[in-house]
Amino acid sequence: MYRRKFLFVSALTALMVIGFMATSLTSYFVAQDSLSRNISEQMLPLTSDNIYSEIQRDLLRPILISSVMATDTFVRDWALNGEADDERIIAYLREIQQQYQTITAFYVSDESRRYYHPSGVLRTVSPDEPGDEWYFRVRNMRAPFEVNVDTDTADRSRVSIFINYRVVDYNNNYIGATGVGLSVEAVTQLIETYQERYNRSIFFVDRQGNVTLTGRGFDQAMRLQDQDSLGPLATQILSTPSAAINFSDSQGNRVYLNSRLVPEFDWYLIVEQNSSTSSQQLDNTLLLNLGLSLAIMVLVLIIAHFTLRSYQRRLEDMATRDRLTGVANRHLFEMIFDHVTKNNQRYARPIALIGIDIDHFKRINDTHGHQAGDLVLQAVANAILQHTRDSDTLCRWGGEEFVLLLDNCTSEAAMQRAEIIRNGVKAQVVAFGRAQLTVTLSLGVTTYHQGEALDALVARADTALYQAKEEGRDRSVLAG
Repeated sequence: MYRRKFLFVSALTALMVIGFMATSLTSYFVAQDSLSRNISEQMLPLTSDNIYSEIQRDLLRPILISSVMATDTFVRDWALNGEADDERIIAYLREIQQQYQTITAFYVSDESRRYYHPSGVLRTVSPDEPGDEWYFRVRNMRAPFEVNVDTDTADRSRVSIFINYRVVDYNNNYIGATGVGLSVEAVTQLIETYQERYNRSIFFVDRQGNVTLTGRGFDQAMRLQDQDSLGPLATQILSTPSAAINFSDSQGNRVYLNSRLVPEFDWYLIVEQNSSTSSQQLDNTLLLNLGLSLAIMVLVLIIAHFTLRSYQRRLEDMATRDRLTGVANRHLFEMIFDHVTKNNQRYARPIALIGIDIDHFKRINDTHGHQAGDLVLQAVANAILQHTRDSDTLCRWGGEEFVLLLDNCTSEAAMQRAEIIRNGVKAQVVAFGRAQLTVTLSLGVTTYHQGEALDALVARADTALYQAKEEGRDRSVLAG
């Protein structure tokens, strides 16, 4: 085992060293032979790609935050239940803003058109108000979200970058928009970081050629058309999604320019480099690439070492899914239960558990064989999943017994869900050879008590389940 680990790490190290060195040195010597062509065709577009990728990376986190907000059962259930108690959604938005350090968080209800904000209900949006045009655009769009640069509703003096995410109910009907806001100053800071890192001039322009964002020290006209060097090239830059251009500035230096449309902003990213600094920048880029390669290699080796050492035995002994039915096994179910109950301490809500047992399952095995029993187990698991929500977790607890965890579900709703599952399975016919097999379920329903252990919760569901069996099977019983 240790010998295999050593060979794996050695091979991984050799591949990374060869790959990083070959890439870095080949790029360096090729650039030495044709520096000018490399700047216009490779180095400058690569810089633009890196900056574009980092902008997308920095936007990914707030997009993920907005996605979580849009799919949060609390937000949807609160809206669907008539928006009772404004303070609940306001406290939720305040928590999002503080926890993720965004400049704002918001929710706009399609039912009441109220704009909820961490500071309270700001206003009611209207299609007649130009400042609310964004909401009705989001309401009618097909994409799940948009990135929009607009005036902050809470502070009209501030321009912010908003992630506007559509919120839909459990039937995929639109019920509102939610998301977070980022400061434009944060993107400006990124530009200055990129300029220092790459030693290039970087700025953004809109489709009309107006300069929208720059770093410190920008001393050119605020419209491309008004700049001495770029004025004649403005139409070419603004008419294509990307362009690579070189020209002479007023001092006679050769300048290389790369432009790229950033669809998230609907702005053009402009990256310029003066040829006078190209040779030094090439050497710096080589050293930077080698340094980054070394850092990545060390990081990968550290991760590989700890992963192989810490999880090798665990990965061999543990699986998260039941091999026969594909649903969660006990280990995964316990982790999900622990996560749901810990989250319940912060956002209190009802949690239900349904114990499910196939009636007379032994008779199926004795009459038709274990292969038929396996087929019935798979069919029952699939039927249960068809009648559950994405937020519910089904686990094969053992043999023919399953447990179903329902987050944000009252006892009444859990009983309704149990009956739907029972009737759905009862109506299902499992074909095994010439035999047409039908089964029924006995179900025990209970609700979680704050701080309760999983074993106690399952035991209470089992008690109700056994009562269902004693009363004749094919029924659901709510624990007393």
